[in-house]
Amino acid sequence: MDFESYLLYFESVLLPGHTLAPYTDPAYHNYAKLNWSRQQRWLKVGELNSELTEVVKKISRNQHWVVITEAWCGDAAHILPFIYKLTQLNPLLRLDIQLRDSEPFAINNYLTGTSKSIPKLVIRDANDNDLLVWGPRPRKCQELYNQLKAEHADSEETKKQIQGWYNQDKGVSFQEELLAALLKI
Repeated sequence: MDFESYLLYFESVLLPGHTLAPYTDPAYHNYAKLNWSRQQRWLKVGELNSELTEVVKKISRNQHWVVITEAWCGDAAHILPFIYKLTQLNPLLRLDIQLRDSEPFAINNYLTGTSKSIPKLVIRDANDNDLLVWGPRPRKCQELYNQLKAEHADSEETKKQIQGWYNQDKGVSFQEELLAALLKI
């Protein structure tokens, strides 16, 4: 689905009386509400890296940017807005959002180890050959996550620290990693 369709889908899981699983579970519904707010904030105030912006503008061949995600994914709320903004800079880029937990289950081709971790950004050429796969989170954030896991931090503390990391980072690490990867293709 395109980004606008994803936003409509996302809004639908926030409506009273929604029946879409897993958002009938109050915990998932609350994650989605928080993530909607986070995503909207980055869409409004997220700043793009100028060097990355120039590289994206200079892409001269059609590319298909696929993001595998879900509304409940906290990491995606901090990453997807920057991807969307970048794809708006060049008409040769097409953004497609695919839900991790719905067919065609594209995530099965992009596992992180044995995990279906999201978000995943897959950049493909015009022939649908993968040029780049990134995700599920910036390296520094992943290191924090791994440290918290090794320390047996509870899930609430982990979420709090990860969200704090994203708020401080402001999309900088993701954009630096994407820039480095794009310069290699």
